[in-house]
Amino acid sequence: MSRQGTHGTHGTQGTNEGLNGISPGRRALLGAAVLGAGGAVLGLPATARADDKHGGGGYKSLPKPTIIGHRGASGYRPEHTLGSYQLALDMGAHVVEAGDLVPTKDGHLVCRHEPEIGGTTDVSAHPEFADRRTTKLLDGVSTTGWFTEDFTLAELKTLRAKERIPANRPHNTLYDGRWEIPTFEEVLRWRDEQSRKRGRQVWIYPELKHPTYFRKLGLGLEERVTKVLRRHGLDKKNSPVILQSFEPTSVQRLNKLVDNPLVVLLGAANTRPWDFEETGDPRTVADLVKPAGLRWIASYAQGIGPTLDLVIPKDASGNLTTPTTLVRDAHAEGLILHPYTMRNENPFLPANFRKGTDPDGYGDAFGAFRTYFATGMDGVFTDNPDTGVLAREDFLKG
Repeated sequence: MSRQGTHGTHGTQGTNEGLNGISPGRRALLGAAVLGAGGAVLGLPATARADDKHGGGGYKSLPKPTIIGHRGASGYRPEHTLGSYQLALDMGAHVVEAGDLVPTKDGHLVCRHEPEIGGTTDVSAHPEFADRRTTKLLDGVSTTGWFTEDFTLAELKTLRAKERIPANRPHNTLYDGRWEIPTFEEVLRWRDEQSRKRGRQVWIYPELKHPTYFRKLGLGLEERVTKVLRRHGLDKKNSPVILQSFEPTSVQRLNKLVDNPLVVLLGAANTRPWDFEETGDPRTVADLVKPAGLRWIASYAQGIGPTLDLVIPKDASGNLTTPTTLVRDAHAEGLILHPYTMRNENPFLPANFRKGTDPDGYGDAFGAFRTYFATGMDGVFTDNPDTGVLAREDFLKG
């Protein structure tokens, strides 16, 4: 996360500048959110903060429902950039998912949604890296592009981030080229800096990506994450860092290395975690969300991050149906639930909350948030933290 040069714009300067590139209606919503969510950028008393000023109460001290900035405020900035993380904080997110962690060739951890970076950086515009384009088998899927493990950190630092889904978020392309790919080390320094400025612990929620894939390449993630966290004294039970992964064996490995709160991510019911595929474990996600599966997860983790469809399934038309028993069952095992992902745009909302057909148009996100919150889940990942914060306030008012 560079803080130098024209690409290092950060803090409130970048945030305020960004509002000028948004329509008046959306700008008004953002402004209201910044005020309603604690007014951090204006120096007002923050309301959206952990109960314990210093974070000593651990993850259980987080407000509920917890608003988690998904890859930052990725509805408004290119994901996994300092600009996206900063804006999520300024909008009042209780936790920022600062870091989908993937390794470089020389063993550093950087923040990208996937190891393939063709869609999230300008690497294709760098002729010096044209020969790095290749096809690999990533968790059983043939994937073509450029991969972080084929670049040194110094090489990756010559690239710049760009919007991943420009068709849905053309306004985010305004910020293409502004920020570097941040390292996990830089994220933790940023977290420390923001905690000092705000007088409270800033919470982050990194994810370990494709751990089995990288372990086979000799780039084990868990040990690298542990080393960086220990260096910053953030590997403790009450440290404001929640670690997550889609691979249960990775979370089990983390459980032996650190004392941080741990979360198992869960995809579609009919899928199997990739480490299960590799080890021959026959269980599917549908098995893991049954009481016995949840009890097994609770033996080494503190929570689950299910897809929203596991909480409220959709029918063939994409409309929400009746909630499952997952929230109740997980709570019975002492697990917290932080489902993913709420987004404001029509294509990402349940069909019965869409308005019109514009892929960049907003639907009834507040209605969807309210419906999901009513299940009793402990929090939610959202690309639009400002909307989430306001929806939470509405929900708590009844």
